[in-house]
Amino acid sequence: MAAKSDDADRPWVDGRTIGDVLRETARRFPDRDACVFCEPGVRLTWQQLDEHVDQAARALLHLGFQRGDHFGIWATNVPEWVILQFATARIGVVLVTINPGYRPAELQYTLQQADIRGLALIDQFRDSFFVDTLREICPEIDAPAPQRLSSRTFPRLQHVILLRGEPTAGMVSWKQFLQSGHSVPPDHLAAAESGLSAADPVNIQYTSGTTGSPKGAMLSHRNILLNGWYAGSCQRLTETDRVGLPVPLYHCFGCVLGTLCCVTHGSAMIFPSEGFHPRKVLAAIERERITAIYGVPTMFIAQLEDSEFSSFDLSSLRTGIMAGSACPVELMKKVMHRMGASEITIGYGQTEASPLITQTRPDDSIELRTETVGRTLPGCEARIVDPETGKVLGDNEQGEFCGRGHGIMIGYYNMPDKTAEAIDSDGWLHTGDLAVRTPDGYYRITGRLTDMIIRGGENIYPREIEECLYAHPAVEDVQVVGVPDPRYGEQVLAWVRLRSGTTATEDQLRAFCGERLARFKVPRYWKFVDRFPTTVTGKIQKYRIREIAVQELGLGDAPSGDPSPDASPAD
Repeated sequence: MAAKSDDADRPWVDGRTIGDVLRETARRFPDRDACVFCEPGVRLTWQQLDEHVDQAARALLHLGFQRGDHFGIWATNVPEWVILQFATARIGVVLVTINPGYRPAELQYTLQQADIRGLALIDQFRDSFFVDTLREICPEIDAPAPQRLSSRTFPRLQHVILLRGEPTAGMVSWKQFLQSGHSVPPDHLAAAESGLSAADPVNIQYTSGTTGSPKGAMLSHRNILLNGWYAGSCQRLTETDRVGLPVPLYHCFGCVLGTLCCVTHGSAMIFPSEGFHPRKVLAAIERERITAIYGVPTMFIAQLEDSEFSSFDLSSLRTGIMAGSACPVELMKKVMHRMGASEITIGYGQTEASPLITQTRPDDSIELRTETVGRTLPGCEARIVDPETGKVLGDNEQGEFCGRGHGIMIGYYNMPDKTAEAIDSDGWLHTGDLAVRTPDGYYRITGRLTDMIIRGGENIYPREIEECLYAHPAVEDVQVVGVPDPRYGEQVLAWVRLRSGTTATEDQLRAFCGERLARFKVPRYWKFVDRFPTTVTGKIQKYRIREIAVQELGLGDAPSGDPSPDASPAD
């Protein structure tokens, strides 16, 4: 029998659109901080944010964007990201979030598969040059485009907006973009808003694909607003709270549990830096008196191990969310006691669920908050089923975790077959995760049905990396698995069998992957082999590869090395 969460009063955001919710929050708390970007020092009240969003929405209308069009954003945590998130939602344009770590082939796939009509991007960040990458796949951005871009490869892409830096001939700057909105009367904006529905798709977020093709999860206003509302309620957030968001905006953790959690409760969003840096997070907690802090386990580890950790005043901390990968018990206790986030919560879910299905509560015991992923959110259901027969299992029986409720996605964009594989005819999302339910309604995640790797909060499907390496002329066969890592949860390992008469080095294969895959997908460990462990019928035993690697590499207990101080979960 399915376990259903406790009933709750209907949230005030239910039935509204994101743009409408922002207007109401700006009306209720006009002079309170809405968002603070410590770098480059931008601070907006709710009223100011609402006004900026209106201006950007009018600019989108000037360019001809209409309800249902797709607009991509490819950037780090910059103020324009948040403004565009709310501006696109205000007029019914679907925002497609693009991982800043994408390489040319990944970017090309997303722009084409998502039918993106407009794209906003930054010029560069650290060693990533966004304009150069776009130019490699879309050279038309260098050609004058007085009205709209014309690209053979991307026939739907008509407008490219550069958020900072000097635009090419085929782009417009952020300033030019905003100025164009002055020509659109306010009543045109009001008309665009009036026809929207809470059930409309408003966001497409990509998840790595098991066959090497990422899938775009379509999420509605209602999907993500309710998830943001309940995630905040489980933290007891109010308009007096200040939420630290070192997590990336392109991910559900940032643009749902972050921005939408805050707008539904009136809490301030605090962005310590453009990309994750542990010391900058600590400094922001002290300076901005942050009360709730978010992060994947590796982020918290980096903060706790910072050499200047003890010099920062973290006494304002109370709560937050740790999610994205398995949260070690000892780490959770350190965050609660050393950092002072005594009411920190654990969340579990998937992008396809907007993302949370379960979450712990502040009054749960330490044991429940360290040994389980909590109970279902109000309005959500969960059940454990036998992955072979589909039979619903009882308490303390391991099976596949399935979820149903207001957070379940509309479906994968332009992938009806994949949607049908993920969501059954009764509306249950099959997560691929193994779990057990305790008699008191809490859930423990115990493993995975699939061979997906979770590294620092990023989902990685081995098949995607394997298909990349199969394209190398020296590779005959390859098997990719995840191996344990105390800092990132897991690291990527590749066992490679070379073609007869060919040679290739680890560095060469790493560089080959680095040119085609986001950095976090490139294997950390490599081994060249003549054969793989198999069953008597010849099926490759990936679990044996993992067992052998753990033993050979000594990964049972030993840390794999410290990340750089400016490393992010996507690095």
